[in-house]
Amino acid sequence: MFTVFRLAARSAWNRRFTLAMTLLSIALSVALLLGVERVRQQARADFEQSVSGTDLIVGARTSPVQLMLYAVFRLGGATNNISWSSVEMLRGQAAVAWAVPLSLGDSHRGYPVVATEPAFFTHFRYGDGRALVLREGRALADIFDVVLGAEVARALGYRVGDTLALTHGMSLAGPAHADKPFTVTGILQPTGTPVDRSLHITLAGMEAIHLDWVGGAPLPGLKIDAAHVKKFNLQPKNVTAVLVGLKNRAAVFRLQRGIAEYREEPLLAVLPGVALADLWQVVGAVERALLAVSAMVVAVGLAGLVATLLAGLNERRRELAILRAVGAGPAHVFCLLLLEGLAVSLLGILAGVALLDLAMLAGAPLVQARWGLVLAPQLLTLAELQWLGLVLGVSVLASLVPGWRAYRLSLADGLVPRI
Repeated sequence: MFTVFRLAARSAWNRRFTLAMTLLSIALSVALLLGVERVRQQARADFEQSVSGTDLIVGARTSPVQLMLYAVFRLGGATNNISWSSVEMLRGQAAVAWAVPLSLGDSHRGYPVVATEPAFFTHFRYGDGRALVLREGRALADIFDVVLGAEVARALGYRVGDTLALTHGMSLAGPAHADKPFTVTGILQPTGTPVDRSLHITLAGMEAIHLDWVGGAPLPGLKIDAAHVKKFNLQPKNVTAVLVGLKNRAAVFRLQRGIAEYREEPLLAVLPGVALADLWQVVGAVERALLAVSAMVVAVGLAGLVATLLAGLNERRRELAILRAVGAGPAHVFCLLLLEGLAVSLLGILAGVALLDLAMLAGAPLVQARWGLVLAPQLLTLAELQWLGLVLGVSVLASLVPGWRAYRLSLADGLVPRI
């Protein structure tokens, strides 16, 4: 057996450049497969933790998925708002530690505007409990302050101190609140969540820009400029949703049931983690498509291995025939080809894992800064080991094809030149 190994090593060394290209192809395929798997797992984890540390999200009665879509992802619109008295009711519950209201509906150049309280930046968490961090500037303090998500600032080129006007509604062509501009006071670090694509203002600011509006349009003949809005009551009458944190999470189901039975107005309270997991089932087809593409790339790499070994058989007819002539049996030739294919595949897998770790080590800061995904070299998970085992098993099966063909080559076929 040692002789077979030594023969396989010397034969492979003689064709090192061809096999090196095959090995590189398998390494790139494996790196892509594992890379997609890791990005998929991290994206799913980040998706299901787009909001963490929040025990309940409360809104008008609708479906849990729809509530999550507009309250967390700023997609679609609420079927109804909830009254400010309901916000006060939530804050008055003994089990509630904090309640942060959100008011949605306006936008700026296609990006949603979220009206909230300064406590939002204290209590909001994402991922594994990470807090929002200001890249520059300060959080909300005045009526016409606005804090930008990282993507908004990057895409629109805003800096701290710039002014901007909000648009009524989500349409790019909607009427603008140009008479009451906002000043950028802060820009957040990337989070990889919908926060990056949002503009954050105060609830008072949302009320102020609508003082002289009714029914989605400005009142004719009435104009209240920004200098005089503080003379009016800017307490919101209703909000879109409320983020709720509890003193003890053991009380979450009891409070959820109490909110559902609230008689003053119909309310819905959802557990973010459960609702996000359900929502992922709707959008999870994308991850399966990515995984299928990477699996096909691996299949192409293994097909290249088979093609290389089969193409090399014609060049090695004389070599294999000499081995047969000096006493090597068909089984030795078969094992020689099988070991060669197995060695190339195994080295390709190891090189692919190393290549992926190096790529993650080099690109992790950029990926986190640009998309908020936290990627870093890590030990292989059980799922990844299963994928690699599958790749190695398929490579062994692929190596059987040239091995079987070499097994069937006769001694005369190798020693008699073809005319």
